[in-house]
Amino acid sequence: MFIFPELNPLEEIALIIGIILTLIGVFCDIVGSIGMVRFPNFFVRLHAATVGTIGGAVYPLFGITLMSLALNYLGVMRYFIATGAFLTAIAIVLTAPVGSHALARAAHRSKTVPVEPKVCDFLKEDERLIEE
Repeated sequence: MFIFPELNPLEEIALIIGIILTLIGVFCDIVGSIGMVRFPNFFVRLHAATVGTIGGAVYPLFGITLMSLALNYLGVMRYFIATGAFLTAIAIVLTAPVGSHALARAAHRSKTVPVEPKVCDFLKEDERLIEE
């Protein structure tokens, strides 16, 4: 009935969920890579890069956390692996959006990166209000 008979049911579920999270990360990396090639301008490509970073790194790290906790043959090292993977995932979740926002804001403020088609530009509206 079980896929991995040497594991208890809870460890087996954790291992399967970890494998699924790793595969989701692979899918996010592929989608982000295709987006980097196909998207038209810097800002949309930055979105694809952020999807690849967060989805392609965080999901597999959470998967590694679960898989390392499920594998008994790692001994005490499984806790170190799980803690390292979990803390790295949290650090990426906290820093990647901030970094991409800083890149987008700097590119927009420098006015060297064209944005077409422009739907709305709150920075231009703010600059106009300051000038008045």
